[in-house]
Amino acid sequence: MDNLNEEQIVIVLAVRSLTESVFIIRFERKKINFTTGQYIVLGTQYSPERREYSIYSSESADYLEVLVQLVDKKSFSYRLRQLQPGDQLFVRGPFGSFKLEDTYLEDQNVFIASGTGISPFHSMVMSYPELNYTILHGVRNLSDGYERTTYPEGRYIQCASADQGSEFYGRVTDYLRKNKPDSGAHYYLCGNSAMVDEVWNLLKIAEVPFTRIHAEVYF
Repeated sequence: MDNLNEEQIVIVLAVRSLTESVFIIRFERKKINFTTGQYIVLGTQYSPERREYSIYSSESADYLEVLVQLVDKKSFSYRLRQLQPGDQLFVRGPFGSFKLEDTYLEDQNVFIASGTGISPFHSMVMSYPELNYTILHGVRNLSDGYERTTYPEGRYIQCASADQGSEFYGRVTDYLRKNKPDSGAHYYLCGNSAMVDEVWNLLKIAEVPFTRIHAEVYF
């Protein structure tokens, strides 16, 4: 898009559920060019409310996708959940500077997410399959490994705090306390502010340089 602030109408192509409360919306891309890691602003018909969502799909896809957490029946997310193929969405963007460093192919990248904060990392991995990375995904339940089969074995580490049976039982912060971070890697943090703050402090304690820590806070 030439004007990021200009809202345009796109058509919903599909809505698919991953869990009872998390779903993916796929819609027309039109001329929206983005850098993996960026977000867009979505709106629905008959409401002035707008919400920001990181792009979930790859840079090369001919559609756009976002990963959505359903909150309740009064929320914007509920209106998104009611959408059907053929319905309209309003889109502005892309925005944001949360992106891979130029050395993404050569260096080790550690993506640390909570919940749907994994969305930009999915986009990064889909856009650059040769990427050297590990994902630490903090969730409550085993069922919250959203499309985890996307990632090759050993690349995805689920940190489940309520269920045993994942790669790690506990929070991502517990994992980092038991597995000292490599100070030579790049760290990308995305999710709730409490997780981002705590992980940032753990990385500082591990003497990871400030320039190798990149964060995107969801709420």
